[in-house]
Parts: sequence; C-alpha cells; structure tokens
Amino acid sequence: MPDPIDAMSFEDALSELERIVRGLEGGQMKLEDAISAYERGAALRRHCDAKLGEAEMRVRAIVQNDDGSTGTEPLADTGEPGR
Repeated sequence: MPDPIDAMSFEDALSELERIVRGLEGGQMKLEDAISAYERGAALRRHCDAKLGEAEMRVRAIVQNDDGSTGTEPLADTGEPGR
C-alpha cells in the first residue's frame, strides 16, 4: 500500500509524482494501473501545490527590520487562492 499522501514531505511527493509520470509516459501499464497511477499523481500534485503555497506564505512573512535583523509579520489576505 502506498504512503498516505498527507504525511509525505514535498520532496517525497514530488519524487513519487516524477516516477508516476515516467511510468505513464512509458506506456507499458495496464489500463487500470494507469488510471490508478494518474489518480494518485493528481493527488500528489495537489499536495505539492499546497506545500509550495505554505512555503510561499512563510517566506512572504519574513521581513527585515530597520536594525538589519529579520522577523516575521502577519500577511494580509490577498484574496488569491493559495496566496
């Protein structure tokens, strides 16, 4: 049974997604296996997108103070999904 996607790191999810893409591009899978792989790949892509969105929010929250130190501040809601 494959790892639960929600528990995967970005790097692990991306690596598995790349393996799935290579397998699908190879064209050697049975139809049912290809459909299952495609469905898992779509879920992995959504997971990677969410992880990237989280990372972007964290980076955007980092600010440089007048004294040169860094800190964080809350971000304003931009109204854009994932941003």
